[in-house]
Amino acid sequence: MIRRRVVCVAALLVAVWLGGLPFGTGARAAVAARPERLTDREFWKASSDLSEPNGSFRSDNLLSNEIFFQYVIPDLVRTAKPGRAYMGVGPEQNFTYIAAVKPRIAFIVDVRRGNLDLHLMYKALFELSADRAEFVSRVFSKARPEGIGPKATAAEIFAAYSSIDSTETLYRANLKAIDDRLVTTHGFALSPDDLQGIEYVYHAFYQFGPGLQYSSTGGFGGRNQPTYADLMAATDGDGQARAYLSTEETFAFLKDLETRNLLVPVVGNFAGPKAIRAVGRYLKKKGTTVSAFYLSNVEQYLRQDGIWRDFCSNVATLPLDDASTFIRSVRGGRYGQQFGFGLNSDLGGMAAEVKNCSPVSPARP
Repeated sequence: MIRRRVVCVAALLVAVWLGGLPFGTGARAAVAARPERLTDREFWKASSDLSEPNGSFRSDNLLSNEIFFQYVIPDLVRTAKPGRAYMGVGPEQNFTYIAAVKPRIAFIVDVRRGNLDLHLMYKALFELSADRAEFVSRVFSKARPEGIGPKATAAEIFAAYSSIDSTETLYRANLKAIDDRLVTTHGFALSPDDLQGIEYVYHAFYQFGPGLQYSSTGGFGGRNQPTYADLMAATDGDGQARAYLSTEETFAFLKDLETRNLLVPVVGNFAGPKAIRAVGRYLKKKGTTVSAFYLSNVEQYLRQDGIWRDFCSNVATLPLDDASTFIRSVRGGRYGQQFGFGLNSDLGGMAAEVKNCSPVSPARP
């Protein structure tokens, strides 16, 4: 009996440590409230209820243009705690950060509904694919080559696909499988615009293949834009490959999170009146603290528009502690700056940075 009690107490202490919760009566309730999975209904309700109206940006942003974004990861994993909540913005770089931080739940908040459609496409493809090679086959509508083993590097996988053409037959079959997965299997109430949006982003992956770049579908994303293949083969500053397709283990973590409906896309302006605050209320109800928040370079535009303070006030409503970490993309950041071009990465303490922003002041609509 004594041994059983020791084991139970140890297990609770581990759960408390992973979530950064105070040990006490509230901790037990909060740990119990955290979702191990969301039902399809809960996922769609969370995505819909937390969202704001669709906004716009100057480009589709189907792919990161930040070749150095992995450089921040060694310091990030020493600061941000696993088993909490991740927040982010934009496309696939979030998967790499999520695989590094290993959150319990993730929310991707982006001003464009097109980004929600992109992440719904990814969700279906993760769920439909058994491993990285099948995932790449489905993403780019290419027949899977033989000889790709579980230990292959991302560079080796993309090299194997480089001589294989995308086909319209696979594109059409995969698009139908995506729609069926989302609408029939999950029962998500996708509008005709959402289905059209998913088709639009998936066609771009079919059209441009692993050579897809930030500005492939229009817009301006700076010089020296990496391709999808470049980003997957990239490493951190120590030469370690950390892209979400670098190993079967990182892929499996993302696939599991997506399958349990725990990566939730949300439409919202960072300085808007609802999305970030609504996510904060949701996380507080579940007893979960924010581990990391990837901002890309959104703050640049918020400052240009004179609404950065609204964003700061929104973030101040999130459940934070001293380990909660901003990940931002800036020119002249600490990580990757030696190369002298493009956006570099930086980290910041969330609680310290927003402590002077009132968490009760409403953001401007």
